[in-house]
Amino acid sequence: MDTRSQIMKIATRLFQYKGYNGVGVNEILRECKLTKGALYYHFPNGKEELLIVCLQEMNMTITNSIKEIFKKYQTTHEATEAMILKLIADFNQSGTITGYTFSSIVSGMDHLSEPVRNACTSLYTEIQEIYSTKLVEDGAPLEMAESMALIMTATIEGAIMLSLTKKSPEPLEKIALVLPKVCLKS
Repeated sequence: MDTRSQIMKIATRLFQYKGYNGVGVNEILRECKLTKGALYYHFPNGKEELLIVCLQEMNMTITNSIKEIFKKYQTTHEATEAMILKLIADFNQSGTITGYTFSSIVSGMDHLSEPVRNACTSLYTEIQEIYSTKLVEDGAPLEMAESMALIMTATIEGAIMLSLTKKSPEPLEKIALVLPKVCLKS
């Protein structure tokens, strides 16, 4: 693994567990066993640039995973249920859900910079587009599909955060029972 990729992998893990504000540059350097110069060589604008690159990488990983699940299933109902069940299985296996949410990283940032806000917006927009496209394929009118996609995104993201907070898959289990049936009847 090259140095840049190593920095991103370690920083992403630290950001996910401690949040952006909970991780200092010195901690990243210590974990990566690098000098400050090496970090700034790869990320000249420092920690925020590193965060944005980590968010962009997570965006690709998350959306690719969702796309794979949504391609496997014929209806939004089935795909949503499968996706939530995967999140529950991941939580039960590792006791956490890393890589499926940005919220744990940026929740403590009262004033997100425009580049960080754009990176987060991009992820949520892509997720909603995956959901709304599938809903339209299921026969939902575009405007309704877009509204339902927003509800799905907010509900799943909220359940992930509640599961992390409670250290329990219960919130995800509850939405697995309800969200596909209530919002996505097809």
